[in-house]
Amino acid sequence: MAHNVAILGFGVVGQGLAEILHDKAASLREGLGFDARIVAVSDLMKGSLYHPHGLDIPELLKAVRTTGSLDSYPDEPGLVRGRDSFDTIRESNADTVVELTYTDGKTGQPAIDHCRLAFECKKNVVMSNKGPVSLAYESLARMAEAHGVRWGFEGTVMSGTPALRMPLVALSGNDISEVRGILNGTTNFMLTRMAEGVGYDEALAEAQAKGYAEADPTNDVEGYDAQYKTAILANVVMGIPLKREDIPCRGIRDISPEDIAWASREGKIWKLLARCRREGGSVQASVGPVAIPLSDPLAGVGGALNAITYECDLAGPITLIGPGAGKTETGYSILIDLINIHRHQI
Repeated sequence: MAHNVAILGFGVVGQGLAEILHDKAASLREGLGFDARIVAVSDLMKGSLYHPHGLDIPELLKAVRTTGSLDSYPDEPGLVRGRDSFDTIRESNADTVVELTYTDGKTGQPAIDHCRLAFECKKNVVMSNKGPVSLAYESLARMAEAHGVRWGFEGTVMSGTPALRMPLVALSGNDISEVRGILNGTTNFMLTRMAEGVGYDEALAEAQAKGYAEADPTNDVEGYDAQYKTAILANVVMGIPLKREDIPCRGIRDISPEDIAWASREGKIWKLLARCRREGGSVQASVGPVAIPLSDPLAGVGGALNAITYECDLAGPITLIGPGAGKTETGYSILIDLINIHRHQI
């Protein structure tokens, strides 16, 4: 039986997921017995489509890439147009809602309300939106459990690199005393270039030219993106109910050429580190630039890569390195969760 999917938000990640589900359809069906069918797409700017028997993925991608809208998707019997995101959740036959909308980082909306409605409608939710997990993890997790549905958010921390599933599954049985990592590719690229002698402004311009940084880079360079992810790691991996605003945060704007030179003389390199550590009966969490020794496994992680180290009582320190963003990588993170829902492993 096909697993019906409704996608809310059909931007880069939504289109990446659609490509993956189309290109991998045969291997997913034959290798895993997993047959995913996109029955609905709703996007505030691009429009909305629903067909209970599934939408044609090549036609979806052709429509949005040719005209920037779903309006040119061909008519067919049973096709419904124009439903907003909430009606799509309520009235579609989706088993899982994939939440990829643009979300306000301070309120987590509309994604939090999308989650609540989907859970009430007995539908699973999979997302790469950080807001709901960092701002409302406890209440949403309880709600999903109460309604007997699953909530997947692997892509919220390191995209398709399994920064959540690895500690929860592969490292289960360990007490994890500390999590620390490089969770923002933009700032890691910039600090890598600054260590090579490039100034802050030039490093930022390069990051923007390569598509690593937005025109307004505040979320990255001030550390807010890493702060969200630290809250998620604290809640999900370490079971610590921290809110984003509880985590002290400092960005990289103030790192000077003199700071870079000092670190080099000391055999160190600057990284924007996200940290969460148990200390006795309390928890210490922070985001900020730290000069770490070159012997640290995180020191050699350059460019736009992300990395995270888990301090485990049995396995010792385990470091995971991989991309933290990208169309295919984030689309894959959604697929990870869909497959694990299919396997009943979330």
